Amino acid sequence: MDKVHPGEVSVRMRAGSSRHGIGSGYVGDAIPDVAREFVADARLAGLAVVDGHGEIHADVLTGAAGFLHAPDHGTLQIAGVPPLTAPLFTPGAERTVGLIVLEPGTRRRMRVNGRAIRRGPGLLVRADQVYANCPKYIQTRTVIDAGQAAAPHRDWERRTGTPSAGRLSEVIHRALIEGADTFFLATCAPGHGADMSHRGGSPGFVTVVDDTHLSWPEYAGNSMYMSLGNLLLEPRCALVFADWSAGRTLHLRGRATVDWDARRAAGVPGAQCIVDFAAEDVVDIADGMPLRWRFGEYHRFNPPAGQPAPAGEGRR
Repeated sequence: MDKVHPGEVSVRMRAGSSRHGIGSGYVGDAIPDVAREFVADARLAGLAVVDGHGEIHADVLTGAAGFLHAPDHGTLQIAGVPPLTAPLFTPGAERTVGLIVLEPGTRRRMRVNGRAIRRGPGLLVRADQVYANCPKYIQTRTVIDAGQAAAPHRDWERRTGTPSAGRLSEVIHRALIEGADTFFLATCAPGHGADMSHRGGSPGFVTVVDDTHLSWPEYAGNSMYMSLGNLLLEPRCALVFADWSAGRTLHLRGRATVDWDARRAAGVPGAQCIVDFAAEDVVDIADGMPLRWRFGEYHRFNPPAGQPAPAGEGRR
């Protein structure tokens, strides 16, 4: 993968940040011992996968401690793959992937980006980029119930095809999204790999504009801008929202644009810019996350939720 990411450089300049992303001291290509120990205890991870056609997909991985394992400093083993993502890993096929390993109870997280192949029932990931993130905007949660194990034959509802076919349900999906304090965002860019990131805020920080469009604010974080840098080069992305207490997961794929209009961002507390997302593919899985979680507390840096003005209105 290329070290210099022009998308990240452009976004950092736009945001007025002097920090560096890929190629800086913040990002390595090895999994340090402390990270290997962290991974071994993890129960939750987000997975981004680029398929053979260059499309990005997002999924959630859960399991007992040990379902993620770093046998050495360059590889990560995943014990199993959810049914939604599993068909992408055909025998012998190497896929570009991004992982975020998250421990909600302690607000710790780390990311591993690289290439993955099928290895038995799970995956073997060869790390290209490894880095930790700060705990901002992570809400604390603890596991309370293992729920039902994900079964390969389970059914899900899918709405896909043209952009007008990938519609959100007025009741179920709107309630899940607008009540969310967390979601996962998968992005990629040619020559720069895939990345899976976490977005968090007060409930209501994601706005359902209509049955195909969402908006959310981008808050100040690590100033690495990997997600926004990828979106500048490749607008295709994928999102996952989870019902933490019931296990439902909502998977969206579509295209996102970043609006840097200062007047529009000024209408949302804490926003550096606004991301507008158009859904093209919607998958609703009733038992997509077998683990059940109890909410703890919101992060103290969460800005109050505010709904951004529709795209273009800030320029009037």
